[in-house]
Amino acid sequence: MQSHHRSEMILAAVLSSAAGFVDAVGFIHLGGYFVSFMSGNSTRGGTALAEGNWGGFAIAFGLVAAFLLGVVSASILRRRVPRRKRMAVLLYVTLALIAAVLLFDLGVGGWLAPAIMAVAMGAENVIFERDGEVSIGLTYMTGTLVKMGQHIANALTGGAKLLWIRYALLWLSLTLGSIVGGFAYFALDLNALWIAVAVLVTSVLFNDWSHKNPPRQGATRVIL
Repeated sequence: MQSHHRSEMILAAVLSSAAGFVDAVGFIHLGGYFVSFMSGNSTRGGTALAEGNWGGFAIAFGLVAAFLLGVVSASILRRRVPRRKRMAVLLYVTLALIAAVLLFDLGVGGWLAPAIMAVAMGAENVIFERDGEVSIGLTYMTGTLVKMGQHIANALTGGAKLLWIRYALLWLSLTLGSIVGGFAYFALDLNALWIAVAVLVTSVLFNDWSHKNPPRQGATRVIL
């Protein structure tokens, strides 16, 4: 269990909304495959194999491999940069999304853009890392919902009343992001990713501001 300042929770919520947005765009564009929800792709890949659908199998596990590449490359980046590690990964995710939408605009590689989107989403999960472990998962909500349910149970049985709200915030952010992403895709196709890029750029600026204006010693930290 890791503790985070409120500014970090705000950043996490914004990044989760961006992840939901990108996943919705990718899901519609790919006809039912995900660029951030790898449990879904694993299930789809397994069922495609059972059905003899080799194309679907390749798409699903190709996206899993791209996502994993994003995690590995972002983790190595964190280890290589001497400071501002979170900023380095934020910039990496932003540049990856820019590359994906530029490839689409240039008409280069219809499947390459979604693969790079998956790389970006894998990398995004490394933004909040401590002691080599992810402290806040940004693109998947199953564990978050489990923790939220546990804290609701605690609240109903005499425990802390409001801790579940922190987990609900992440889930709601991703869900709202996916709703906006779906509508944006139907209006803009993959060019909707420019909206996600704008959100990532805002996150970079907010992270820079937070770094230059750290919380006062003894400021409230939240557990997530």
